[in-house]
Order: sequence, then C-alpha cells, then structure tokens
Amino acid sequence: MLLGVGLTVLLLATLAVVGLRVLTDRYEGTMTRAELLDPSARADHTDLDGPLNYLLVGSDRRPGDAGSEQRTDTILIVHVPPGLREGYLVSVPRDLLVAIPPGGGYPGGEDKINTAYEYGGGGQPGAHLLSATLARLTGLRFDGAALVDFAGLRNVIDLLGGVEMCVRSEVRSIHTDRVFRPGCQRMDGAQALDYVRQRYDLPGGDYDRQTHQQQLLGAMLEQAGETRLRTDPVRLHRLIGAVGDSLTVDTNGVPVEDLLLALHGLATDGLRGVQVPSYPQMIDQVSYVRLDDEGDGLFAAVRGSRMSDWAGAHPRWVTRL
Repeated sequence: MLLGVGLTVLLLATLAVVGLRVLTDRYEGTMTRAELLDPSARADHTDLDGPLNYLLVGSDRRPGDAGSEQRTDTILIVHVPPGLREGYLVSVPRDLLVAIPPGGGYPGGEDKINTAYEYGGGGQPGAHLLSATLARLTGLRFDGAALVDFAGLRNVIDLLGGVEMCVRSEVRSIHTDRVFRPGCQRMDGAQALDYVRQRYDLPGGDYDRQTHQQQLLGAMLEQAGETRLRTDPVRLHRLIGAVGDSLTVDTNGVPVEDLLLALHGLATDGLRGVQVPSYPQMIDQVSYVRLDDEGDGLFAAVRGSRMSDWAGAHPRWVTRL
C-alpha cells in the first residue's frame, strides 16, 4: 500500500550502514522496472538538484487478482523542494471526484480517482491512466513513480521487526474485527496494514486514514534507522529482496544509485504529511470528495516549489511525521 516510498525510505536508511554501491548492486537485481507514467504526466528531464515530484501508488492487489479487480488504496505525491532536505507527502483522497481521460478501453468521464487505476486495467496500464488523471488535475509532471502491493508492505515491516504506532482514538477493523486501543504500541506487518486501511467510524473518516498512512511511513523510517542491518547481512539481504520484489519502479531514466545519493540528506524530521484541502459531498446517494479552492492553491505551491510557505499558512492540512 503505502509505499513505494518504502523503497526510498528503507534504502536511504540502510545507505549509511552498508554502503551505496553494495546496496544498489543488490537492489538492482531484485527491482522490477516499467514505464508507469503516461507521456502527459512525465517530466521532460529530471534535475537531481530539485525540485522533485514522484507518484507513489499502493495497489490493493492480492495474489490471483485480475487487473479489473484492482484499485488504488493509496495515492501519494511526494514533493522534494530544491536542496533536497525536506519532503512533503501529499495524500490524494481516494474518493476525490475527478475527470478521468480516456485510456485502457475506458472512454473517459468523471469518477473517483481511485477508479482510474482500475479502468486502466491495473498494473502498468492502470498507472498510466492514473498518472494522466493526476497530471490533468494538478498540472504536475512527475520525475518517477512506484507501485507497491499489500503483501510487500507487510513483509517489509515484519523484516524490520515491526513499527511503533501511536493510536489516538479506538479503532475497530472492519476487515478482521481487531480493536486498536489508544496509546503507542508495537505493530507487526499485518497489524499495521490493518490499522492504516481503516477509515470507517473514525472521527475524520478518510482524512484520518491518510494521516495514519503518513504516520506509518514515518514509523518505518524510524525503525529502519534504528535497525542494525550491517551486523545482520542475512536480514539485510531478505529486506532488500522484499522491497525489490514488492515494487515496480519508474525513475525517469535516473540510475537508482544517483537518486539515492541525491536524497541521502532527507530524514524523518524533514518530512511532512499533507492532506489535500477538500470536503465530502453526496451525489446521487454516492459519497465523493470535492476539491476546494485551497486545494488548487496546494497544487500551485507544489508546482512553484513554495510548499514551505503554503504549509505555514495552512497548518490544518499539515502533519509532522
């Protein structure tokens, strides 16, 4: 789900302890590459001095699922301003009502943004239609993309030894009936995945779910930084394999080694979670999310690398990870 960012987070965290060349050599052998971005959504050229914009898509694919059964559980735009010392994780609401262009046999029309991946056929063609939809919505062109599935996230968290998550209000899973009680607690991969997928009966609904997913990313980064992988080469090898096996990536032609070197200064305290300013609306008895004027301002700030100013002026929509 979350994280294609898992690729960047985990590899950045292990970079300092195992060495860049060893890390990238091992990862290149497990990584699946594909052109995930539609031409209309792809940056003409990636400048590693920044700004950088990446699309991260979490698929709800399970083993045996066909493309028509896949939707996106998580859509994140990662914006890294010039200097590459801070990053903004912009969570796009899955129910956001958008104009989806034609593609993958879909004639085009208005629908929830998480259906674009499904209408495109899932996988690479689904990512194409989703990225084209986002480019039309935001005016952004992306420097790369990553697609990750549920099983991959669960395995990575387990190999990290679990993550520390702080639950603010009681949450009951609609999938497993598990109850998450308030307080900070260690969660394994299955528990963490279950927790961050919940959105019903939460005070803030899907907005709380977005915050929980952003918090999980921060917890993964913290845990990866604390894990002594250099003294456990077997565990490191399994972790890199789990990350690589669960991800399909598009780096816009940039070598992974160069990307990791450019992002080595990005750490947890430089990351902010951002929710897209929006509001819920019922249309023909279907629940949607609509973008408001501040949402347009957010995308303009990303395009103009003015996120620091925007975040300071809109603290309601910003979370420190």
